[in-house]
Amino acid sequence: MQAVKRRDTKPELLLRSELHRRGLRFFVDRAPLPKMRRRADLVFPRKKVAVYVDGCFWHGCPIHGTWPKNNAEWWRAKIEGNQARDRDTDKRLVDAGWTVIRVWEHEGLIAADRVASAVGAG
Repeated sequence: MQAVKRRDTKPELLLRSELHRRGLRFFVDRAPLPKMRRRADLVFPRKKVAVYVDGCFWHGCPIHGTWPKNNAEWWRAKIEGNQARDRDTDKRLVDAGWTVIRVWEHEGLIAADRVASAVGAG
């Protein structure tokens, strides 16, 4: 799992490039709240918008997510743990007045419209 990129994945770069082309500026790989160890892929601090680009496998996409057959119990616990952490992160941010946008890696540029709309640029 050390080879799995934490940031600058292809779907993330595609989204960032499109948002930048639209004139939006943002922080990359940043914790939205002080003392929060969980980092968002894109942060618009003035608008209080945090964007997460979730991998279909790692976060259990209902369309493309798969459940490995080898070491199945461990993988199920890992993926369900990721989902629980995502929900907890979303709740903490919403409670602090933030808008959270979760983007699946397969969404591509369609997600740029959602993000632009959330920051008031769309």
